[in-house]
Amino acid sequence: MSQKPVLVIVGSESDRERVQGALDVLNQAKVGYDFVVSSAHRDAERTAQIAKDARKNGYRVIIAAAGLAAALPGTMAALSDLPVVGLPLDVGPLRGVDALYAIAQLPPGCPVGTVGIGNAKNAALLALRILGC
Repeated sequence: MSQKPVLVIVGSESDRERVQGALDVLNQAKVGYDFVVSSAHRDAERTAQIAKDARKNGYRVIIAAAGLAAALPGTMAALSDLPVVGLPLDVGPLRGVDALYAIAQLPPGCPVGTVGIGNAKNAALLALRILGC
C-alpha cells in the first residue's frame, strides 16, 4: 500500500518529460506521489487494475496525462471513485487539441477535472487543492 497520496499515470515513458512540471510542483510541496506508465490501449487490463486498486493502495487523487485519443483519464475516472485530474498533452498533428476535447467532453459518470494543454504545473496545483494542501 502506497503512503503517497498522488498517482501520476501516463501511457508512455516518453511522456515523463511532459509531466515533469507536475512532478516538480509535488516535490516542492513535499507531497508524495508514484509515477506509473501504463497505457489504456496497450496495457488495458493492467491499467484497469491500477484504477480499481487506487484507493485501496492509498492514493487520494490521480493525475492522468494523455495525448491524441487521450483514453487514460477517462479510463481512470470510469474505474476509480477518486478525483482525476486530466492533463492533455501537446502531441500529434493537432498539438493536444484532440486530447483536450477527448478529456473535457467525457460522458456523465466519468468526471475528470481538466487543465490546459501541456499545463502539468496546473495539474499538480489542482491535485494539491483537492488534497487540501
